[in-house]
Amino acid sequence: MRMVDIIQQKRDGGRLTREQLYFAVQGFTKGDIPDYQMSAFAMAVFFRGMDAAEIADLTMAMVNSGDVVSLAGIRGTKVDKHSTGGVGDKTSLIVVPLVAAAGVPVAKMSGRGLGHTGGTVDKLESIPGFHIELENEQFVRNVNEHKMALVGQSGNLAPADKKLYALRDVTATVNSLPLIASSIMSKKIAAGADAIVLDVKVGSGAFLKSMAEAEELAATMVSIGSSLKRKTIAVLSDMSEPLGTEVGNANEVREAIAVLKGEGDARLTELCLNLGAHMAVAGGVYADYAAAYGALNGLLASGEALRTFRTFIEAQGGEGGIVDDPGLLPQARYQVKVRAEQEGFVQAIDAESVGVAAMLLGAGRARKEDAIDYAAGVSLLKKTGDAVRYGDVLAVIHSNSENNQESIGRLVAAYVIGADRPAPVPIVHKVIG
Repeated sequence: MRMVDIIQQKRDGGRLTREQLYFAVQGFTKGDIPDYQMSAFAMAVFFRGMDAAEIADLTMAMVNSGDVVSLAGIRGTKVDKHSTGGVGDKTSLIVVPLVAAAGVPVAKMSGRGLGHTGGTVDKLESIPGFHIELENEQFVRNVNEHKMALVGQSGNLAPADKKLYALRDVTATVNSLPLIASSIMSKKIAAGADAIVLDVKVGSGAFLKSMAEAEELAATMVSIGSSLKRKTIAVLSDMSEPLGTEVGNANEVREAIAVLKGEGDARLTELCLNLGAHMAVAGGVYADYAAAYGALNGLLASGEALRTFRTFIEAQGGEGGIVDDPGLLPQARYQVKVRAEQEGFVQAIDAESVGVAAMLLGAGRARKEDAIDYAAGVSLLKKTGDAVRYGDVLAVIHSNSENNQESIGRLVAAYVIGADRPAPVPIVHKVIG
């Protein structure tokens, strides 16, 4: 078997077999197939696409390129959740303890942030003392005892995906639906979950800007999961503005605590209950979505979800007192008010601009090696639909630097203010699977 023949077959619109895809992925991972041939393969897939069976086979080839996590020691149906990424997306901090409080075991591996979107690992590491690395035995014990544990992704989890993504990033082949879907699902399958709930973001702050693209990706990932005997559900959620009111690591932990206290942003709370209800049904704890949604709402009201969050933090070495006193989280030296320069209604907030503003403050990374400032971030005091007068505070910058002009400029530009109040946009657009 030769890689050049595989490239030519896909270039000409042919269908690749499981054996051909395993040959390509394993050879590339080992270094036997050079970057230039894998780049040509990615471009052929970009233009010619793949059918459902090919995408499933490519996904499993990437799963088997490295470690596959065994969760056999954890009792019950293990449910994982994945977001395609957005600005202010702290849903994992809320949903995981919420469904754990309902009795659903969640053994989750999460990543760090890069660019204008944040990472769950960075947010948790803003909690004093929190350990994101656990030995496998402790990881399993925590899930069995507390129904949840969350660690950073293994360095050898789907290594073919990491190598292939690096090539896609520099060969203009990132926006290939088969390659996106297999990338996401290979990591989820390798992480060992029995069921997967996908939060597919769509809008200005998301990787996917159009509803048609998001629906196609969601349907493809659900098809992959189903073909590999994993119960898979995709929720298409709105990212036309930042999610919630806080962007930045410690900021988002504070907002997660507010939601778990039943005091958080309404749209963020609704999305978390929606995702959590699907996870609870997939985990077999509730028979239907309506019953699960109502029960999870009750766990917020009773404080049980917040108590579970505290137990989780302390089980991983963190300061559980932050749930009572969020002031124990890192605090920025400067708070800078960003004021409105006209009157009217907030018609839109460009999520990507807000994310970049926060990244420039130190809340995110432009490069993988950049250090994070856990205290840096943005608080959005005005959201879409709110009335604004000249001079009103739109947002507050939290920074440890006195020079924040670029972030201020981006935040002012992010707000679109006009004469008419816009119609509300639902937080959940569609559920697939």
